[in-house]
Amino acid sequence: MEKPCSLLVHFDKGSAAMANEIKADLEGGDGPAKADAMRRAISLLLNGETLPQLFITIVRYVLPSEDHTVQKLLLLYLEIIDRRDPAGRALPEMILICQNLRNNLQSPNEYIRGVTLRFLCRLSEPEVLEPLVPSVLSNLEHRHHFIRRHAVSAVSAIYRLPHGDQLIPDAPELVERLLASEQDASARRNAFLMLCACAQERAVAYLLSNADRVTEWPDLLQMAVLDLIRKVCRSQNRANKGRYITIITSLLSAPSTAVVYECAGALVSLSSAPTAVRAAANTYCQLLSSQSDNNVKLILLDRLYELRTSHRDVMVGVVMDVLRALASPNLDVKRKVLDLVLDLLTPRNVEEVVLSLKKEVVKTQAGDLEKGGEYRQMLVQTIHACAVEYPEVAGSVVHLLMDFLGDTNVAAAVDVVLFVREIIETNPKLRVSMIQRLIDTFYQIRASRVCSCALWILGEYSLSLSEVESAIATIKQCLGDLPFYTVSDEGDTTDSAKPAQAVVNSVTVSSRRPVVLADGTYATQSAATETISTPSVAPGSLSSTLNLRSLILSGDFFLAAVVACTLTKLVLRLEEVQPSKVEANKACTGALLIMTSILQLGQSSYLPHPIDNDSYDRIVLCVRLLCNTGDDVRKIWLQSCRQSFAKMLAEKQFRETEEMKAKAQISHAQPDDLIDFYHLKSRRGMSQLELEDEVHDDLKAATGGFTKDADDANKLNRILQLTGFSDPVYAEAFVTVHHYDIVLDVTVINRTKETLQNLCLELATMGDLKLVDRPQNYTLAPESSKQIRANIKVSSTETGVIFGNIVYETSNVMERSVVVLNDIHIDIMDYISPATCADVTFRNMWAEFEWENKVAVNTVIQDEKEFLNHIIKSTNMKCLTPPSALDGECGFLAANLYAKSVFGEDALVNISIEKQLDGKLSGYIRIRSKTQGIALSLGDKITLKQKGGS
Repeated sequence: MEKPCSLLVHFDKGSAAMANEIKADLEGGDGPAKADAMRRAISLLLNGETLPQLFITIVRYVLPSEDHTVQKLLLLYLEIIDRRDPAGRALPEMILICQNLRNNLQSPNEYIRGVTLRFLCRLSEPEVLEPLVPSVLSNLEHRHHFIRRHAVSAVSAIYRLPHGDQLIPDAPELVERLLASEQDASARRNAFLMLCACAQERAVAYLLSNADRVTEWPDLLQMAVLDLIRKVCRSQNRANKGRYITIITSLLSAPSTAVVYECAGALVSLSSAPTAVRAAANTYCQLLSSQSDNNVKLILLDRLYELRTSHRDVMVGVVMDVLRALASPNLDVKRKVLDLVLDLLTPRNVEEVVLSLKKEVVKTQAGDLEKGGEYRQMLVQTIHACAVEYPEVAGSVVHLLMDFLGDTNVAAAVDVVLFVREIIETNPKLRVSMIQRLIDTFYQIRASRVCSCALWILGEYSLSLSEVESAIATIKQCLGDLPFYTVSDEGDTTDSAKPAQAVVNSVTVSSRRPVVLADGTYATQSAATETISTPSVAPGSLSSTLNLRSLILSGDFFLAAVVACTLTKLVLRLEEVQPSKVEANKACTGALLIMTSILQLGQSSYLPHPIDNDSYDRIVLCVRLLCNTGDDVRKIWLQSCRQSFAKMLAEKQFRETEEMKAKAQISHAQPDDLIDFYHLKSRRGMSQLELEDEVHDDLKAATGGFTKDADDANKLNRILQLTGFSDPVYAEAFVTVHHYDIVLDVTVINRTKETLQNLCLELATMGDLKLVDRPQNYTLAPESSKQIRANIKVSSTETGVIFGNIVYETSNVMERSVVVLNDIHIDIMDYISPATCADVTFRNMWAEFEWENKVAVNTVIQDEKEFLNHIIKSTNMKCLTPPSALDGECGFLAANLYAKSVFGEDALVNISIEKQLDGKLSGYIRIRSKTQGIALSLGDKITLKQKGGS
């Protein structure tokens, strides 16, 4: 075990050779010179040097000094040095400092007395403390509160030593007498804590006798009272539980927010009654509204989350109070509030919650909120979840949200249109009004992705004659006059629709880039679809309605293909609901003219980039269908698409329901597991902490946690051999990875018959790893061992390497010997965990992230699904592709995987594989991330694991 360190000072410019200089300064220097020498001596000691030759010099030349700085540094020096011999007895030299400490305890300077009393709290040698006890006790009655508070702490520290009750047998009586007459808050707190630790019955009696005056006590003492109540109730002594709860309830109105916060936590730990839980929840909500610090708000929300887990029925009543925290400008706080509110939704409060969220959405229109677009997106997603869970409230919000289809924040607009698409399928009563509203607001849409989804909605759910005709008219109006361009006699290309010229000129054509679709395949998408071109024209004018035309003229032929498909569906449905064949033929002719104009535009030199093959094939297919339509094709286009969407929604809801059921039915322990009753164990000689550990272990075993045997087996599996068995020094390391820290517990064994001197473990790192401190030098006796600990900080999710060697000296060999260590590879799997995100979010990140690592499939596995499961298990990622999309045997498989690191980094993986005629799998695994490290590290991991090895 490492020795406890109460002082840490960075010092890298010293060496043992400075000891003579320090000694000279201590012997002949004045006050400042001695102070500087003492600082250097302390730094060397903290750096691993022993400096035994300085002790007598300090006793001779530093103890008599009257300089306050020197005396304070002397106490620090005495605190750091090793005051015991190998047998555990106090060093005889320590007796030399007793007289100096006694003089300090009787010094007329209050500061010297106080710091000396504080130093005595860190001494554990009875031989040194025994002659100082009378002086310590006399300071309990000193006139200055600074000395009295430290004197109480010193008495408490001495009394809690193994034989401290023999040094000060009447310490509890003295401290209780002081507590009754003391006026200083810190001194009273120290005295009360001493009674709590050493004479709990006296502390409880004092508390109960002054229960009516607890609200008048200072906040420091009130915090100590709460700690005492927790300890008493945790030790199963619940005789006065009612009085304790009364005291805590009275402290809920204390002026100190820290006391109020602790009261709420203590109240929940003492009682699970609805009244107590409700009082704690109300307290947290009041603090949530009154505190301005964002970190405090996040902590309070965490406490409310804990209450929601075990007392959801009570938390439902405070959901509106939680919503008041949305006034915070911090987005993290807003996100956590909305997540908590979603978990507390019930049929009773859903209308109030949705009404409050609607007001927040309206506030975001003012534009004075920081990051209003992102906040609006969060609100839309929350309202979407409310409407899905409780469809009866969808009608009150859907029309309001449809006003944001033309939002300048593309992500918020996409969330709105996806919300509309789902509600229009799950709520048939709202379809007519929503279609009409969508037609009225369609011209406001400026984002390509929103247009595509809105067009799909119009094509699928425009059922009546008036709806179909209005949808076709709206699309034609947004496309403008045809053709899209004309070639003049001089050969110059101009736009034939002059009213839309302002819109065309404002669109910048940019290069295309691939986009991953929902099934994992690639399609071509123009980068201009991610931006919105706002024409500089008055609202309501002809030019402001030509949104489709401006996007198509920017080179977005994927949207053009969607327009063609939508027109095809509308014309086919018009033929069914339109009694006049002439009107139906006229609409069909107009649609064909639009499609041929798009094809003409795509194959011309008007745009820098021609139409892509996928969009060209889709538009040509639409032309052929309108020219020759069969009943089977009509059924596919008019019914199958909507049925597939309804099936996808049903499956999504079913999958979420099954996941919730699976979590609720987890078996934490087997019926025949051994039960360990800690109440029946002997408590003799066991401390309170040990009893709590026993309870904690039993609870972990009962809830499916790791048992001691499992922990030992897990530890054995993580031990790495660093040297060979034939090396003179054998070393092995146990690596513990905990988020941002890596701890190496290295066991070094001397295999020789000689004493190894100045043995040092020298480590170095490669990657985003940083060695925190350099391990000190040790001396190893023959065939002895030593535990050396090294701490390493991690700054990113990247596979790192730790390497180094062990250097030592022997008496027979003049040169230093070196043993090279095996490398320690830090696995990326220790930092990433499975996570879930929406398909839209996945595509957004896939388009935005710059780093991509492409790994070719090379495996002996011949089944596509088996290979996918193997990659999921090896990479610790979650498959976002639903199981239904992976059913069947077609020889192809495409899936998306997602994980998140402890540093908040996103890891995206797309697997596209094909089964060849010889049975082997081929394809690629693409990894994308925002940083290079995680993409490369994850690619290396997949390369090693994909062949089917362990």
